[in-house]
Amino acid sequence: MRLDKKKKLKIGIVGAGIQGVCNALFLQKKGHEVTLFDKETPGSAAASYGNAGHFSPYASIPLNRPDILTDVPAMLLSSTGPLALKWNYVPKMIPWFLKFINNCTKKKMMHTAKYMHQILDLAIPAYDELFEEIDLSGLVENKGIMYIWNDQNLKSRELEIKAREEVGAEQQLLNKKEIHDLEPNIKNIYHAGVFYKKARHARNPGKIWLKLFENFIKKGGKFLKLNIKDLNFDNDKPVVISEAQRFIFDKLVIACGAFSKKLTDKLDEKIPLDTERGYHIHFKGCDNLISRPVVFQNRGFGMTPMEQGLRVVGTVEFGGLENPLSKGRVKNLVNNAKYLLDGLPEHEDEWLGFRPTLPDYLPVIGPSKNYKNVFYSFGHHHLGWTLGAISGKIVAKMISGENTNLELEPYSSLRFA
Repeated sequence: MRLDKKKKLKIGIVGAGIQGVCNALFLQKKGHEVTLFDKETPGSAAASYGNAGHFSPYASIPLNRPDILTDVPAMLLSSTGPLALKWNYVPKMIPWFLKFINNCTKKKMMHTAKYMHQILDLAIPAYDELFEEIDLSGLVENKGIMYIWNDQNLKSRELEIKAREEVGAEQQLLNKKEIHDLEPNIKNIYHAGVFYKKARHARNPGKIWLKLFENFIKKGGKFLKLNIKDLNFDNDKPVVISEAQRFIFDKLVIACGAFSKKLTDKLDEKIPLDTERGYHIHFKGCDNLISRPVVFQNRGFGMTPMEQGLRVVGTVEFGGLENPLSKGRVKNLVNNAKYLLDGLPEHEDEWLGFRPTLPDYLPVIGPSKNYKNVFYSFGHHHLGWTLGAISGKIVAKMISGENTNLELEPYSSLRFA
């Protein structure tokens, strides 16, 4: 079928974070008319602003590994550890945790790793398609990403390294001297590390997100700052409903991250989406101390040199969307940063964001189980930033009836039916 004969569709997207904006741009490339909805203006302090800024094509190994269950109690009890619980949220998390535990087998870990690798391998080329249309001067650096650890964490690392080898992710093992040569300012607390040469990092994720959004508007896209409360259907056509208005579309994409479950529940989908709460702080004027992102695996946190200073990110806190920021988690990041680097000043910019996470650590990408004109793009846990463009490209092809040449069944919401 010739392109000019293809039907131009009216498409609504709920969520204007990196997932929603990338979906919108790729749908525009297919000639569709796109409207984005969000209760916040793009560029606000959401997950697409506050993340670690990593473009991580290597990050295929999920948290649901066979060894994680023996590590969890120690992680929860450690004040420097990467994991925390808001105890008032535990009863709500129990069904999710049981599904998570069920996914902590070698077989299921490798299933997730295989299908994360399939899309991660295409993640940076998909971004390059969008980036060639905007000015990114000084905003993306191609210096790789380095992970370091010390002896007590070696067993977990060996499992990850071997699994990455199996799926074909590119990695380079580092000894102590090589780590020092790459990042001489880091204190000598490490035993070994791994370098991901193809990885990149953003100097300011929020600014990149905003530039992509502005390009969407420039190309004729519409944005409405509305809180979408409900969904309905008019002869199979999805209708989105805010406090005071309703809008009808040919197709709808739900891409509102950790908030997506509020809408999918209305479509009678039993998608077990929950949220991992992630934190960041900045040390102003300290971005010169390292020249690329560094992740210290033992304590599950990372540091990225950014325009705002040295951004320190990390920890996984299970506590839902309503609980306030935890000062203990902020203090944890401060102490961890000072464990790796000398001479850091007082920190600034305490931030909390929400990572939408499913118990098998695969995202949901593709059509709704019950409604053929509704599509999903959420649940990317720690990799929402990395997978924004490729998820948008996949959904745009699906909606346009084109073949992606990918095995897409593992990302379907049907796996939870």
